Amino acid sequence: MAFVVALDGPAAAGKGTLARLIAQHYGFHHLDTGLTYRATAKALMDAGLPLDDEAVAERVALTLDLAGLDRAELSRHDIGEAASRVAVMPAVRRALVEAQRAFSAMEPGTVLDGRDIGTVVCPQAQVKFYVTADPEIRAQRRLDEIVERGGAQDFQSVLSDIIQRDERDMGRADSPLRPARDAHLLDTSKMRIEAAFSAAKTVIDSALRT
Repeated sequence: MAFVVALDGPAAAGKGTLARLIAQHYGFHHLDTGLTYRATAKALMDAGLPLDDEAVAERVALTLDLAGLDRAELSRHDIGEAASRVAVMPAVRRALVEAQRAFSAMEPGTVLDGRDIGTVVCPQAQVKFYVTADPEIRAQRRLDEIVERGGAQDFQSVLSDIIQRDERDMGRADSPLRPARDAHLLDTSKMRIEAAFSAAKTVIDSALRT
């Protein structure tokens, strides 16, 4: 049975970076589940298909190749906006959750990060984390990423996007963002990624010994 590490949390809290560090350290497979929704949205956009047709979006989601997700390409702002529309569709979520569960079974272990990993996708995960940070901190991190990629945006608009996304993720009826009851909380507001990784590693090492 594969060892599964689940990381949930809001945008720009650091869970993606932490997940990649964990996967690299333990030699586990990694999946950023948010990219699966972005990839579905991009496929619809590339084919000129509507973003509000649930049956069409589900059909695209069912054919998605999780091995071919391009993080750099899928990080585009317009794709993120489209993905937020696709991600609220129950049929799309069901299709992608099944694909994510299949991925989680890969040996020797997997690390999945997203919004509903510990609560919906992999409730049986041996280790669960909920990674969060203050909205202002997350907005500044996201702005720094945008500037680093050569983009331009102001802090207030980024903060507004972060807050709106939080409300959408936490308020949706299907698989809302919330900590699993047995998740370990990591607040990265004042924590460097090295400290977060060290804290996560302590928990994972303990679980691997049992």
